[in-house]
Amino acid sequence: MGCRFCSTGHQGFSRNLTTGEILAQLWFAEHFLRKHLHTEERVITNVVMMGMGEPLQNYSALVPALRTMLDDHAYGLSRRRVTVSTSGVVPMMDRLSQDCAVALAVSLHAPNDPLRENLVPLNKKYPLDELMQACIRYLEFAPRDFITFEYCMLDGVNDQPEHAQQLIELIRKHGKGKPWCKLNLIPFNPFPASGLLRSSNAAVAAFAKTLSDAGIVTTVRKTRGDDIDAACGQLAGDVKDRTRAAERMAKQRTIPLTPIS
Repeated sequence: MGCRFCSTGHQGFSRNLTTGEILAQLWFAEHFLRKHLHTEERVITNVVMMGMGEPLQNYSALVPALRTMLDDHAYGLSRRRVTVSTSGVVPMMDRLSQDCAVALAVSLHAPNDPLRENLVPLNKKYPLDELMQACIRYLEFAPRDFITFEYCMLDGVNDQPEHAQQLIELIRKHGKGKPWCKLNLIPFNPFPASGLLRSSNAAVAAFAKTLSDAGIVTTVRKTRGDDIDAACGQLAGDVKDRTRAAERMAKQRTIPLTPIS
């Protein structure tokens, strides 16, 4: 998707996973943990489709995998405990609500269109108002009564008090006074190619307090995996890039990112 702060996006694209490969990851993790914990009981109760790539751009493989996870004769997971994370592919969000409505997480990362277009290029095609309307539509079919918004905290870019206020206004505008979402603030895990830095703990705490004081459920994700480059936004590997992503991302890094009020 070309998100500037995502290490995965910098490595490019080779191919999509098949339905079998998606399910194999769950199968492997489940049986590895059972062996490690010396139990025959089911260990994994929650699954999130995120980390490397955009799930809704692999829709034909995604939905059968979701249905298998939910099937009582397979894994028997609850719709409330299976989440699809998306950067905001609006038409596919609408399709998912009809085909297999599970919990939804949306990678937001900015409270206004100019800034989000710099961070999440997909915003040029599906701007914030259109994305918010799609989220409200999805809630009619979702197993939970809220959408989760992921917000990566970038030092001096999207973590200022005015950004928090804009976020509050955006959420209130589309919620019409009703609580309908929660914010998950994610401390950025820096990598050299991004040219970006993590917000300070004080800035993250102040941002979270502003949102909470406005009545928006807000959590701060605990960062793990930094030491092996496996934390959120750092999942990358040795990929044969068929899309010249490295070249495109290098050009994108020449565009300075400054706060847009």
